[in-house]
Amino acid sequence: MVDAVEIVIVASAFGMDAVRTDGHLKWAQVAKRAGAAGFEVRRELFASDTDAGLSQLRSLGAALADLGLWSVFSTPATLYTAQGRLDRDALRLALDEANALGARFVKLQLGAFKGAAEGAEIAAQVAKGLDGTRPRLLVENGQLAEGGSPVQFVGLFEALAREGHADVLGMTFDTGNWAWLDVAPLEVAAQLAPHVEYIHCKTVAGEGARRFAVAPAGDDAQFRALLERLPRKVPRGIEFPFDTSRIDADAAHYVDWLARI
Repeated sequence: MVDAVEIVIVASAFGMDAVRTDGHLKWAQVAKRAGAAGFEVRRELFASDTDAGLSQLRSLGAALADLGLWSVFSTPATLYTAQGRLDRDALRLALDEANALGARFVKLQLGAFKGAAEGAEIAAQVAKGLDGTRPRLLVENGQLAEGGSPVQFVGLFEALAREGHADVLGMTFDTGNWAWLDVAPLEVAAQLAPHVEYIHCKTVAGEGARRFAVAPAGDDAQFRALLERLPRKVPRGIEFPFDTSRIDADAAHYVDWLARI
């Protein structure tokens, strides 16, 4: 039998309104009961900016650690601006917030990367002012053309390697987001796999703008083939909604299933 993989539950799997109303900690407790190893905190799901202040994040991080969960800090901020420049302020804030939480990973959207990797600037920002912990910087393929194109990610990692900063960041490979750009994930997985350090797991139903995340079917051969092309030992995040009529049981089922396929 293959070794089990660490499973993270993304807060949004419990419902955006539920997390905004009840707070992340309540749902992290459900994630722990389900057997998850980690919990992904979503910046956009705090009820207010005050709730996402550094002191509040430190308290949340301590509570997650008491539960025995490690954390991911996810922000909708982009690493690159619409003009293709490194957004130093967004990166600095994301790192500060993730550091306060005590996160293992800090995840941003790529944004409008256009070829100027600025690897030294990214490396300097990652190293600057972090007290002991250093959350690993990841960029995720999003649902928009800017920040969701395979060409952008290939170009980013090639440019960083040329500048001698290949190890400054990694990738969150979202298995479902490619659908919004009509990209077949199996076609890009092998090329991007060397940079993948975290996998967001979901499939997509619907068409056009009316697409939405769903759980992969147990007999989904394409989803299984996709996971086989990606690194086996990196954490997998559940980013599809649970059945609200049986949240605890559904979460436990998918944690066990996704850890073993």
